[in-house]
Amino acid sequence: MTSKTYDVHIIGGGLAGSEAAWQLARRGMRVRLSEMRGSGEMTPAHQTDGLAELVCSNSFRSDNDESNAVGLLHHEMRTLDSLVMHAGEKARVPAGSAMAVDRDVFSAEVSKALGDHPNVTIVRERIDRLPESGPTIVATGPLTAQALASSIVAATGEERLAFFDAIAPIVYRDSIDMSKAWIQSRWNKRTEASNEDGDYINCPMTKEQYLAFHKGLIEGEKSEFKEWEKDTPYFDGCMPIEVMAERGVDTLRYGPMKGVGLDNPHDTTPEFPQGRWPYAVVQLRQDNKLGTLWNMVGFQTKLKYGAQVELFRTIPGLENAEFARLGGLHRNTFLNSPQVLDRQLRLRAAPHIRFAGQVTGCEGYVESAAIGLVAGMMTAAELGGRDWKPLPPTTAMGALLSHITGDADAATFQPMNVNFGLFPPLHEVKKKARKQAYTDRAKADLAEWIRSAEPVPA
Repeated sequence: MTSKTYDVHIIGGGLAGSEAAWQLARRGMRVRLSEMRGSGEMTPAHQTDGLAELVCSNSFRSDNDESNAVGLLHHEMRTLDSLVMHAGEKARVPAGSAMAVDRDVFSAEVSKALGDHPNVTIVRERIDRLPESGPTIVATGPLTAQALASSIVAATGEERLAFFDAIAPIVYRDSIDMSKAWIQSRWNKRTEASNEDGDYINCPMTKEQYLAFHKGLIEGEKSEFKEWEKDTPYFDGCMPIEVMAERGVDTLRYGPMKGVGLDNPHDTTPEFPQGRWPYAVVQLRQDNKLGTLWNMVGFQTKLKYGAQVELFRTIPGLENAEFARLGGLHRNTFLNSPQVLDRQLRLRAAPHIRFAGQVTGCEGYVESAAIGLVAGMMTAAELGGRDWKPLPPTTAMGALLSHITGDADAATFQPMNVNFGLFPPLHEVKKKARKQAYTDRAKADLAEWIRSAEPVPA
């Protein structure tokens, strides 16, 4: 294809790029799909040149669309004729209530569907710079090549493209025991956006609790960096909490777990009627505009997930904590999307360019594909001269998109899986019934959106 014979240029043939290409092609748009692998280039993690190669797990996680946010996302993608979900069904292998696939069959199905489509031309080439004009979708994923990453930095700013996840755990607000925790900013300093009491939820620790917690950090089972992550030079910028703990028993008490300036109202005496300072404290900061998700400040970690849950539930106030996301630290290239992208995934500094997939700050195979699906639909609407009708934020796709493009706190933005904490809350529904209520509402709202927006071609 030449520049005159295609309508949209997609850079990256992973799940997001493949899904975007499919959505555009089936709406009559001509697509140039540029994929570096197969041109003599390869990433450190991929093994083949197949489109949509799965480089880690072969699982798309839960397929339960009645009470699981990931399963609901599957349902919504199927409703919108997702290529990834269609190929996944053909490649499916037994995995109980989860959806798992044969990697090779899955990649072959995606490659064949796009290779056979008359509106798609797959070009094996490395793109080193963002195109200066023409509708473009960048879906280069967590291993974006350095030259293109440098071009993205030039377009967005030095501080708006990260090369690693420094992920702190995120807790559902309604699972925190506020009879032990309290809300307060240190020294009662508040921002303009503060709530009435302060910016942080504080979980206090006695000396004995802190020492036991410190020991758990030191002894807990850790994950290792993958071979292709070890030479990435960016990890020094964010220290895992267990590494800080190894530097001395009091390091955390004078760092992210310092208790000074925080008056525990559950520990008052005549001498300290406002409450005493705890020996140590774990602080949580609001992570989304809805106030349903709170992140554990400074708790990026390489502890394995089971060890995290066991240890973090020893923290007073978090004994019954439910986690929307657990901590981690690994190589990833992603934008600070709430700052640099508009609500339609367009780069504010260059609106002819959209981003899709993991590079936008979503986490997971199906989340990446879902954002690619939406990017394709948005681009098709724009090229067709139609106004884009936003997806309802009550749907899984709409909630994830809203989080990425503005509802997340830009100052603490890190990649996120889809979860019910991103959805507008249903406080009037009893907690045990909420997951079902979320999915019922989402399905009804998506059906109404389809009827009114007519995004799916006949």
